[in-house]
Amino acid sequence: MNSSAYDAVLVVSFGGPEAEADVMPFLDNVMAGRAVPAPVKARIAARYQRFGGVSPINAHTRAFIAALERELATHGPDLRVYWGNRNWHPFLKDTARQMVADGVRNTLVYITSLFSSYSGCRQYREDLYRAMDGLQDAPRLHKLRSGYNHPGFITAMAAQVRCAVDSVKGTPPVLFTAHSLPVAMARQADYEKQLRDACVLVAHAAEISEFDLAFQSNNARTGVPWLSPTIEDALTAIRNAGHRNVVVAPIGFVCDHMEVVLDLDVEARAHAREIGLNMVRAATVGTHPNYVGMVHDLIVERVIGRAERPTLGARGPQPDVCAAECCLSGRPGVRLPALCGRD
Repeated sequence: MNSSAYDAVLVVSFGGPEAEADVMPFLDNVMAGRAVPAPVKARIAARYQRFGGVSPINAHTRAFIAALERELATHGPDLRVYWGNRNWHPFLKDTARQMVADGVRNTLVYITSLFSSYSGCRQYREDLYRAMDGLQDAPRLHKLRSGYNHPGFITAMAAQVRCAVDSVKGTPPVLFTAHSLPVAMARQADYEKQLRDACVLVAHAAEISEFDLAFQSNNARTGVPWLSPTIEDALTAIRNAGHRNVVVAPIGFVCDHMEVVLDLDVEARAHAREIGLNMVRAATVGTHPNYVGMVHDLIVERVIGRAERPTLGARGPQPDVCAAECCLSGRPGVRLPALCGRD
């Protein structure tokens, strides 16, 4: 496969600490530029310290990159894969310097966040701008489109949901979850609409008739309105409806984060147990072959200039280049420069 137009693929992720000593510096990066009260920061740090300061996200990202490299080695195109994080090693800035040193000139970018929001789209594009700013001979970056409604993601998530459902006696309802956002931020993008569309598509593919969407991980608790219902309220409603089993499916996460292993596996499960509800958690798509195949397909369509863009549902494919008003933060202040967009 001719990939002469591109030199590499850059995988961009959130990043996470991998030792107890990493936690506070990591949180300093996450909270940079925001007036986060010290008690809030300490409370969030304690969450990581419950797991020895180790978030699963970096290990999961390494496994995904290894799977993607195998896919590229088997089917082409011949592209080197780089990895850069927003908040922890390997930092995007360091990866950008390495790409310059390696002579990379044109790079496809895969952001491991499938649903449109400031936190999941524009903020990463701002990160990319800062990483490349001031670098001589910095590579040109070309972001791959979001694949939230790509058949590969939908079938991979459906397989994980079906596996969890089949492990439970009877036909439990499925509660899809995603990271909550401030309502003011969510209104600036199609985050909630995309999530609800994806839930319908996954439920149909998994042959699930009873399902809903809830939001998790509002750890800031700043008093401003956030998306609801919370997962705790949704679990309580499911129990009040007479169910004794439920499958929780973190559709908003492509791999395990701290928000998955703590907010779901520990805290949501403890709440379910308290109200007499057996909770089974579906796996994230992680390294599922269909999900890895989706990312490979997104690469191929750009390399060969394919006009056909596979999607499911009625919303159609996301654009290759973000619009000028893409995924604003909903907060007052000067808009920061961002790459891979029309602005």
